[in-house]
Amino acid sequence: MTVKGRLETGALGVETVGMTMRFGAFTALDRVSIEIAPGTLHTLLGENGAGKSTLVKCIMGFHRASDGQLMVGGREVEAPDPRAAHALGLGMVYQHFTLVPSLTAAENLVIGRENAPQVIDWRAERAALEAFMTRMPFAVPLDRAVGTLTAGEKQKLEILKQLYLDRRFLILDEPTSVLTPNEADEVLGHVKALCQAGEITALMITHKFREVMAYADEVSVLRRGKLVGSDRVASLTQGDMARMMMGEDAAVEPAPRASVVGAPVLSIAGMRARDHSGLKEVAIDALEVCAGEIVGIAGVSGNGQTELMEVLTGQRPMSEGEIRVKGGPYSATREEARVNRVRYLPEEPLHNACAPRMSVTENIGFRSFDQKDDRLRFWLSMRAMKSRAARLTEAFKVKSASLDAPMSSLSGGNVQRVALARELTGEVDLLAVSNPCFGLDFAAVAEIRARIMAARNAGTAVLLMSEDLDEIMELADRVLVMSEGRIAYECLAAEADLTEIGRRMGGLDQWP
Repeated sequence: MTVKGRLETGALGVETVGMTMRFGAFTALDRVSIEIAPGTLHTLLGENGAGKSTLVKCIMGFHRASDGQLMVGGREVEAPDPRAAHALGLGMVYQHFTLVPSLTAAENLVIGRENAPQVIDWRAERAALEAFMTRMPFAVPLDRAVGTLTAGEKQKLEILKQLYLDRRFLILDEPTSVLTPNEADEVLGHVKALCQAGEITALMITHKFREVMAYADEVSVLRRGKLVGSDRVASLTQGDMARMMMGEDAAVEPAPRASVVGAPVLSIAGMRARDHSGLKEVAIDALEVCAGEIVGIAGVSGNGQTELMEVLTGQRPMSEGEIRVKGGPYSATREEARVNRVRYLPEEPLHNACAPRMSVTENIGFRSFDQKDDRLRFWLSMRAMKSRAARLTEAFKVKSASLDAPMSSLSGGNVQRVALARELTGEVDLLAVSNPCFGLDFAAVAEIRARIMAARNAGTAVLLMSEDLDEIMELADRVLVMSEGRIAYECLAAEADLTEIGRRMGGLDQWP
């Protein structure tokens, strides 16, 4: 029997029974049955393409499953669209914020209601909101514009919004990807408390084993569209979960850290540049990266890392200051980068370091197309370019339909591998990298981090900017924190205090 409408008022149990989703001849989900008990925090693990997003979209009504059933509160239900899912008490907190920055927190909550009046009685609404907030385990300032809130406050507001809309089963999609470690622990601690109190049930998609081990009750793992395991977290190790995710494919282990630190390769002094808004200044008084060293810059998104990368790549002008590479002035021209053996891997390389509609071969050829080996008099030698592309795609384990396939057809991990194959070919003295593993699966992350460590061990100076503190701590020799456009803190990775780094990332105790 199919039941429509709200079923319960407390935490909801949700179950998928034989959930199958086909797109033509491709089966994205293959008879997936997962039971998420009321009042639990359940995590969903799997590599990119494993079927996680497809599963939650079927639950939330974005897809209509080809086969199988959805059970809510022990009864079969239909969710043909997101509105029907919302009516059942199901909600989703997305990886990227869905709030209106120019409106206050209170305004964002009220306009999110489907029954919000055209003319709002703000006195009555404020009274109702204040009563609602007294029942919540955490609070956000209701009268401040969302654009002025911290990332942690925005994430808490996203969760409050779902509770305000009377959702009792929440899907959390990478909820801590833009938070500091302290903010992540605070947000997940609140979610866990709500689950334990029987207020909500949560299904969290994450790639962070630390969060799974610290907060989750149960975990389910998908691989290639199939459920390969479900168990209580207390019964599993991180290795057990990794093996379920990877199957027979062993993760690439990074090479041991070699002691090869040499002379300075990159030096920045007195750099000043306007940020994207044009209202604030990014100011780097002094930054140095030596050969055989990884300097990791940690920081929450929007604190000047993007602008620093743009200055290094010549995409953003400096108003003052100096950049030197191997002792000489550097302005990031193509010829200077070639002579000084400088390479870049900016964030989201499909859009910032590749031509999406051009082929894998052509994208790999961007580094060398104007050099003698790739030219026959006045035209390109496609034979030489294809030969190089074939060699590099094999070495970097790039999976694509063919070398002629457009870059846009590749998965995120394979786009990163193509970019790394191009940028790490030959001798590299300086590599500037920004968020190289954002949104990638376990296997791709392990492979890319191993490549970066191998470059460092070969004597390359690496400047690594990342919003993933775990990545910084795994790879970096020195850790710098950027906050409000400035270097706010510096320490050796071996002596790092994660609590202190988290405080600095959150803007506390700024250096003068």
